[in-house]
Amino acid sequence: MTGEGCRTGLPLAGVRVVSVEQAIAAPLASRHLADAGADVIKVERPGGGDFARHYDAAVAGHSSMFVWTNRSKRSVVLDLQAAAGRQVLERLLSTADVFIENLAPPAARRLGLDADAVVARWPPVVACEIGGYGSGGPLADAKAYDLLLQAESGLLSVTGTPSDVAKVGIPVVDIATAMYAYSGILRELFRRTRTGSGTALHVAMFDAIVEWMAHPLN
Repeated sequence: MTGEGCRTGLPLAGVRVVSVEQAIAAPLASRHLADAGADVIKVERPGGGDFARHYDAAVAGHSSMFVWTNRSKRSVVLDLQAAAGRQVLERLLSTADVFIENLAPPAARRLGLDADAVVARWPPVVACEIGGYGSGGPLADAKAYDLLLQAESGLLSVTGTPSDVAKVGIPVVDIATAMYAYSGILRELFRRTRTGSGTALHVAMFDAIVEWMAHPLN
């Protein structure tokens, strides 16, 4: 592992977050927790880690997107397809307050890392799974990405010009999703101080951007 762990004096000092994450939405949500003092342990895959590491080399040889979404964290490389890697993750989860994952839904279920399974096994954990379309319905297992959801939500129809639509210049769906995940985790951590029990959170990228589309569609 690398990094400094939690920082005393900040609101979430003493809170441990374990996140199996990649790209933007989950890493940005956990980065906000890290900025608030949580000890965030980022779990990455062997053979290159989070693929956002390789988007560019703009920040002293590192991807600017990766630096933006992953400051203040520690990281560990685990092969979750191997028994040894899963055992290490299980030891980390036994000490965690929060778990975040944005694996493909079938992969998360296969590994027993979907939010419901994690809370069933570790009841005090606030477990947040981030997916494209939510945990139920015909698209529950479908993959999603920012531009696709900008199109499906109608966001592209209100940008650009009437004759030439244009995508938003930032990964707005990922950012919206991250903020709903972050606020939901904070809410459930507060609730846990009164109940002592964790929660399974299901945060859908489509739901996040459709909520924002309430403004132009009203």
